[in-house]
Amino acid sequence: MKLSDFKYSIPKSAIAQYPVEPRDQAKLLILDRKTGKLEDKVFTNIASYFEKGDCLVVNESRVFPARLIGKKEKTNATIEVMLLRELSRKDALWDVIVDPARKVRIGNKIYFDDRNLYCEVIDNTTSRGRTVRFNHTGNIYKTIERIGLMPLPPYIVRETSDDDRDHYQTIFAKDNGSVAAPTAGLHFTKKLIARLERKGVRIAKVMLHINRSTFDPVEVEDLTKHKMHSEYFEISARSAKTINKTIKSKKKVYAAGASVVRALESSVLTTGAVKPNKAWTDKFIYPPYDFRIVDRLISNFQRPESTVLMMVSAFVDRETILKAYKYALKNRYRFFSYGDAMLII
Repeated sequence: MKLSDFKYSIPKSAIAQYPVEPRDQAKLLILDRKTGKLEDKVFTNIASYFEKGDCLVVNESRVFPARLIGKKEKTNATIEVMLLRELSRKDALWDVIVDPARKVRIGNKIYFDDRNLYCEVIDNTTSRGRTVRFNHTGNIYKTIERIGLMPLPPYIVRETSDDDRDHYQTIFAKDNGSVAAPTAGLHFTKKLIARLERKGVRIAKVMLHINRSTFDPVEVEDLTKHKMHSEYFEISARSAKTINKTIKSKKKVYAAGASVVRALESSVLTTGAVKPNKAWTDKFIYPPYDFRIVDRLISNFQRPESTVLMMVSAFVDRETILKAYKYALKNRYRFFSYGDAMLII
């Protein structure tokens, strides 16, 4: 498989700039991966595809307001700092992306919050990546919550609003750590989850902090040479037990998004069961791939040449997915993070 195999054209008008309200009223495209048949539904209709004993696995990572707007020392130039990963709480070290990167060098200080908070650049990691040390010791998240902006993707070409703090967060969000939403989970409401539970559907929660792999483009034509950045995940003993009970009873495991798939497929025992785990994964799933845990996949419509599109294509096949995307564009489905959804059965 080559990078160019996953290229398709999308008009700007198809890229959702705002979510649908209420969130479970987004469109839902059903794709039967055996027949290629497509059906138009509304997301709340997804409940009819679950049976008693099936399991829905969701990601409970929370998106934190990781975009900080600061001023560079001396020049007072405006610099955006995107927090990616806390490296050391004790030493206040973070991996970040800076913009404009050409103005930010080792030794520079960037000030925030009326100069009460600053970070000093101590290393260059990539063309835009930096390692910084904050003057804040201990838990910095309270300050970040107050002064940060939600890290909306660059294809959402508008100002971030206060509403995004709720909209760009799933109802399952619990643990701070993601810099992008697990977007397939954005469509679920408490009412819809209650409906599934009344039907006898098991809900299992895993945690994977979505990190810089979301932002980094694939830059090699040969996919075997692409390296994913590691992301931290946790699968509790309780969730593993719930998922394994579903597998043992020959019921279906539904994954709400690529982050869930990566966590589950990174924790498979030789017996075909899921093991409880706390680890880092750099697993890159692209065709061909034998899925061990996931039976059905919920996904938004993904960016061209993205690693998530490659994963979805591995779950079905590239030609079928691209045909479905072509149908979705023709029928005015909304694409990407705030867009509509697909259920692959």
